[in-house]
Amino acid sequence: MTLLHPLQNASKPFCGCAACAPLQPRRRFLKESIAAMALAAGGMSLLSCRPAAAQTTLRPDEALKELMDGNARFVAGELTSFDDDLHILKSNTIDKQEPFAAVLSCADSRAPVELLFDQSIGHVFVARVAGNICTPEIIASLEYGAGVLGTKAIVVLGHSDCGAVKATAAGKAVPGQISALYAPIRPAVDRAGSDLEAAIKANAQIQAGLLRTASPLIAGLIKDNNVKVVAAYYNLADGKVSLLP
Repeated sequence: MTLLHPLQNASKPFCGCAACAPLQPRRRFLKESIAAMALAAGGMSLLSCRPAAAQTTLRPDEALKELMDGNARFVAGELTSFDDDLHILKSNTIDKQEPFAAVLSCADSRAPVELLFDQSIGHVFVARVAGNICTPEIIASLEYGAGVLGTKAIVVLGHSDCGAVKATAAGKAVPGQISALYAPIRPAVDRAGSDLEAAIKANAQIQAGLLRTASPLIAGLIKDNNVKVVAAYYNLADGKVSLLP
């Protein structure tokens, strides 16, 4: 079976031409990932999978600083991302993406990740779910960002007045499957008690800790100083993002 690039037309395999050459590192990573997973079934660790070469030249601390500098511009009302030539950005990101950082954010509409970090198209790999919790699907998405796309910093971003955390603390009956959010957030509520802000911050810290330990791939990248995972808190009132210990 011919292995295809995820963004490549399924009917067109790698041919070895100059146009396909830049995709070869990702192809190699995907092949090695599949092999590593097969070995893991027999008791081998996923850490045997060699991570892809970073596509950004930034180091983890530099990638995190780039995000925080962007938030400072957002707070000051001095955004620069809107000055970028969107036509050029769109053209350069049609066939590939090379984000330098990833953000796990709440789905809340008041927390627009690219805007509050003053970043434009193709700069940040964003995963969003109510309560910014680490589900298997979210972890897999962030693994893809770090292992395949080369993101160097991962920020788990909680925000003030988070409805998912408030609902978990209240523990009342809710319609549909909303209560599925309660279990992952409950440890933070138990830790913080009735203090909503403390619970929101604790939830971001707990989810960041889970991300560091639940994924062998990300844990390996952290060990090699190729990725940094941090928790942060976004204040809706003043727009400021604060890193959490």
